Amino acid sequence: MSHHDERGSVSLWMVLATFVMMVLIGLAVDLGGQVHAKQRAQDIAAQAARAGGQEVQAAPAIEGSHLSVDAAAARAAAEDYLAAAGVEGTVTIIGGDTITVNVTDFYSPRFLSFVGDLNVTGEASARIVRSLGGTER
Repeated sequence: MSHHDERGSVSLWMVLATFVMMVLIGLAVDLGGQVHAKQRAQDIAAQAARAGGQEVQAAPAIEGSHLSVDAAAARAAAEDYLAAAGVEGTVTIIGGDTITVNVTDFYSPRFLSFVGDLNVTGEASARIVRSLGGTER
């Protein structure tokens, strides 16, 4: 009867198991970080759209004739918000009453840095409405 020499087999198994666990933990941390970065981009887009939406043409709004944004001021306010947040994005005014902001940012993985920076995006719109008694007019 021959006995196989199994010395060192447990060490090899431990090294392999440790490597697999580290990769799984890295995936969990980095995928969670990417989700957080995407949520941040979405939030920044929403806040920039709201900032732009506050720039209403005053005279027609006060007269009650119509409600629309001051396009230049709305774009500037939204772009200023994006700059202050340190992200890049685009601001679009649609139909004179809707501001849409698209944000592009990135997430740098902490554990799995070999995959490189991951792009994240966020988009949000704000629409100006006039209401009377809680009903849109």
